[in-house]
Amino acid sequence: MAKNGRLEAALDAVGRRAIALDLGAPLAIRISPRARRMMLRVDAARRAVELVLPQGVAPELGLRFLAAKRGWIEARLATLPAPVAFVEGAIVPVLGVPHRIRREHDRSAPPVTIAEAEIRVRGEPEHLARRVRDHLAALARQELGVRARRLALLVGKPVARVSVRDTRSRWGSCSAKGSLSFSWRLILAPEPVLEYVVAHEVAHLVEMNHGPRFWRLVQSLVPDSAAPRAWLRQNRARLLAYG
Repeated sequence: MAKNGRLEAALDAVGRRAIALDLGAPLAIRISPRARRMMLRVDAARRAVELVLPQGVAPELGLRFLAAKRGWIEARLATLPAPVAFVEGAIVPVLGVPHRIRREHDRSAPPVTIAEAEIRVRGEPEHLARRVRDHLAALARQELGVRARRLALLVGKPVARVSVRDTRSRWGSCSAKGSLSFSWRLILAPEPVLEYVVAHEVAHLVEMNHGPRFWRLVQSLVPDSAAPRAWLRQNRARLLAYG
């Protein structure tokens, strides 16, 4: 316990001193028994810097490593898209099509309406972001659910449940019980991207792995899967920047 306490104190000290480096992003320091060398990564989802230290490496060495890599960190952070808040006037894609957020002053209008390249939001400004996010999540659940059940019929497997969350490490998942979960942010992407992610998870209803049979099944559901996969890799940080 005492040893762990000393290590935590040392890590805290390094974290405080790292602030003086002005990295431009939050810093997380992690000790990994499996790591063989110090590693540094920029987490696009959280706009944070993570420093991984092998077990037994003095935290002070990590601080020096950070200082030496400051230029690399700044360059990587500069490549991340700027956050896009859900505020009036913001441009937000819906199924890949740009829409402008606009406050709706008609009190008889629905809370949120998507029409004519606009996301019209009724109510006070302080409720706008939550209403946009909730509406997009509901729309994502509807769109993804329809696609999932349609593709599931083709593979002869039932879908137990479709849910959406704000997952940032994966776009979708499939449970052993047939429940599918997706990131609501997929509703921002073009339709072929939604179709690919749904096909990927529906294929897991049959093959709970990423072996050759799994990929053949995905290909049968979405013949052109390479383009959506590439789009997701290239635009991951941009999708995570909204909201």
